[in-house]
Amino acid sequence: MVATIKTIAFQGVDVRPVDVQVQISSGLPAFTIVGLPDKAVAESKERVRAALHALGLSLPPKRLTVNLAPADVNKEGSHYDLPIALGLLAAMEVVSKEEVRDYVVLGELSLDAAIRPVTGVLPAAIHAASNDNSLICPAACGGEASWAGTDFPVLAPAHLLQLINHIKGTQVLARPEGRVEGDLTPANMAARDLVHVKGQESAKRALEVTAAGGHNMLMSGPPGSGKSMLASCLPSILPPLTPREALEVSMIHSLSGTLPEGGLMQTRPYRDPHHSASLPALIGGGHKVKPGEASLAHRGVLFLDELPEFNRSTLEALRQPLETGQALVARANRHVTYPARFQLVAAMNPCRCGYLGTAERECTKAPKCGLDYQAKLSGPLLDRIDIQVDVPAVQVTDLNKESGESSAQVAARVAKARELQTARYNALGAGKDMTLNAHADGEVLEQAMPLSASAKALLDKAATHMNLSARGYFRLIRVARTIADLAGMEGEIGENHVAEALSYRRIGF
Repeated sequence: MVATIKTIAFQGVDVRPVDVQVQISSGLPAFTIVGLPDKAVAESKERVRAALHALGLSLPPKRLTVNLAPADVNKEGSHYDLPIALGLLAAMEVVSKEEVRDYVVLGELSLDAAIRPVTGVLPAAIHAASNDNSLICPAACGGEASWAGTDFPVLAPAHLLQLINHIKGTQVLARPEGRVEGDLTPANMAARDLVHVKGQESAKRALEVTAAGGHNMLMSGPPGSGKSMLASCLPSILPPLTPREALEVSMIHSLSGTLPEGGLMQTRPYRDPHHSASLPALIGGGHKVKPGEASLAHRGVLFLDELPEFNRSTLEALRQPLETGQALVARANRHVTYPARFQLVAAMNPCRCGYLGTAERECTKAPKCGLDYQAKLSGPLLDRIDIQVDVPAVQVTDLNKESGESSAQVAARVAKARELQTARYNALGAGKDMTLNAHADGEVLEQAMPLSASAKALLDKAATHMNLSARGYFRLIRVARTIADLAGMEGEIGENHVAEALSYRRIGF
C-alpha cells in the first residue's frame, strides 16, 4: 500500500514541491525515512509514532518506508511531521487518499498529537495557491496562510484528531482569518517623531533626502549628538509598504519565524543589530541557511551603530547586497539567495574616544586616533554610501529652541518625491525593482537624470578635485536627482541641486 502527500522544501524564499511517499510492505518491522532528511526530519518517526499512539492508533508490524522525493534535495525542518503522519494514515486506510491528494501539508507534531506552528507557512501557501492546491497547516499559522488569497482553501487544525474528523466529515474546520500587523504602532510612532529632535537641521535635511531617494547614509559625530535618534526617526518618514512589498517582506519574516501570528507586515522593517553580530547573522547563513539582518531589513532600514566596531569581513560582505539588492549565501552543496533591498543607515564616532574635532573637548591623541579609527572602513564600502554627513554636538541653545517639523510633514514631501520617481521610471519601462533614484542604473539613469550645463560643469570640476570614482560620480547624480524631486523639479538637474549633493559627500574621509 502506497500513499502520497504533497509538502514543500525551502531554498531561500523559493519553494520546491516535495512528495511524501509512504509505503507499507511485508517484512521485518521497521520505520525508515529516506530522501536526504536532516536530523529533525529523521526524528519525525518518533514524534509521529507517539502522536498516533495518543490517538489510540498503532503502526502496523510491517516495513514502513517514507521517501521524500525528489531524493537529491536536502530536507530540513520539522514541518514534515504532519505530512508523514497523514501519509501513514492514508496508507493504513484510516483516511481516504482521494480526500488528501490536493492538499499541501506542513506542521510539527507534539507527542500528544497537537499540531505545533512552523516557519515558512506564507510562502508555502502562495506556492499552493499558484498550483491550484489547498493547504493544511497548524492553527497558529492559519491566519498567515489566509493571506495567499481570499478564496484560497486553508485547513488549520490545532490537533491531529481534528484533521482526521474533518477529512471523515464528522467535524468542520472553519477557514482562518488573517490580520494586518506591523512593527510600529501609534503608541511608539510618537517616540520616533522628528519633532523630538532638537537642532541638527542639516542632518534632518540629509535624512529627508535619504528617505526620498532610497539612499544609504553615514553619520559621524561625537557621542550624544543624536545620531541614533535620527536613524530611529527614518521609518516614520518613509511611505507605507505597497501590497507587493508587504508580501515580499512577510515571506522573509515567515521563513525566519518573526512574523506576528496571523499577521502581515504593514510597516517597513527597522533592524539594528549589535556590532558583535557575525557574518552569517548579518548576511544570512548558518547550519540551515536562515535569512540574516540584511534580508530581514528588506524594503526597510538596516541601522549599524558604531560602524567601525563591526568585524571588517562582516562589513565587506555588505558590498554585494548594497549593489544588487540580494544576499547570496554560497555553500559547497548549494547556493541560496535572499532579497536584501534595504537602506543602510550607519553611525560612527570620528575617533575611538569620539571627540576628534570637538573644540570643547578635543581628542588627546589627534590626529592618529581618528586616522586609525576611520581606516577600519574600506574605500569600496564608503563609496557605496551616497550621503555622508557630520553631526556636531548639540548646543544648549538648540535644546531651548522650539520644535521643528514633525515626521508627518516631512513624510508628505517624501511621498510626493517618491511618486515622481515611480511615475518617471514606469514611463521609462524600468523594472519593478527600479522605482527609486538610488536604484537607477544603465540607460535608465542617463534618461532620468539629465544635467544642466552649469550643473555638469560643477560636477565635473568637483569630481576631479575630490578624486571621485565612477561609482561615486553617478551616486552624486542620483542624490542630486532626489534633491530636485523634493523641490518638484522634473526637468534638468540644476547647479544648486548638485551643490547640495556635493555637501553630503565628505572630502578626505
